[in-house]
Amino acid sequence: MGGEARRRRKGAPRGGQWPPQSARRLKASRPGRLWGDMWSRLTEADFFNHALQLAALALLCFFPMLIVLTEATGRDTATVVIRWLGLTEEAAEAVASLIVPGPGSDTVTVVSGFLMALGAMAVAGTLQSWYQVLFDVPGRGMRDMTLQVGWLVGLLLFGAAQTALGRLTGGLPLRSLTGFVWAVAFWWGTIWVLLSGAVRWRALLPAALVTSVCWTGLGLFSARYFSESIVANEQRYGPVGVVIIIISWLVAVGVVIHLGAVVGRMLTDRPGGHRSGAHGPETPPSRGPGPGAPT
Repeated sequence: MGGEARRRRKGAPRGGQWPPQSARRLKASRPGRLWGDMWSRLTEADFFNHALQLAALALLCFFPMLIVLTEATGRDTATVVIRWLGLTEEAAEAVASLIVPGPGSDTVTVVSGFLMALGAMAVAGTLQSWYQVLFDVPGRGMRDMTLQVGWLVGLLLFGAAQTALGRLTGGLPLRSLTGFVWAVAFWWGTIWVLLSGAVRWRALLPAALVTSVCWTGLGLFSARYFSESIVANEQRYGPVGVVIIIISWLVAVGVVIHLGAVVGRMLTDRPGGHRSGAHGPETPPSRGPGPGAPT
């Protein structure tokens, strides 16, 4: 009893508890400060709720448009989704059984086409608003809608290219490396287009690189974890279980986008704490000569 009381008075940690002084040292260290800064920026951006919003919009609005466009161009929607997720053969069969277009799925009415276009624009607008907040770029009204249309075209081309890259021979390392290089080009162009060129290309490169690293890592992770989860959920819950995993993957995509932009922005910030704004690094305001300075 007495020894335990003396240990508590001296601040010694009890079994399994993290020492307070060690926690303070960790927070004061450079990795601790970087982690704290990154987490505070992600929290300010409300990244998790935004990721859920993107997943809901993609499932309700973007996927129907994807199904119609792929079927109209003679491609299989399930193949495109499978390549995006990097699924194994068994998991791919579960997704393919889920996405089975019926007759006439490649035709749209005026009303359905209008609604799908609005849904796709909502996805693009959500992504654009994220980047505008994360890079301190103001919106530009109707011009933003034009940029969103251009980005949607680029997204469809990216999906087609990623599907083609998935057919490459040479094993997983070669496909991953090729996919990473293509992802850097896509995300670099994505941020620049959606921000209407308000931030310099060079300042956006770190964000594109970090996003592509996270995107490639998500692809490798989904090839293992999501494939196993899809197979297990399909056996246990049926098609609903597959949908749940696809929604989880879409949420992970939203987290990857936020993480890449935030970390990339941190890498371009000046060490003194000034953040790079819409037109490059901020410079402190010029000051006149202080009191007593020679004129």
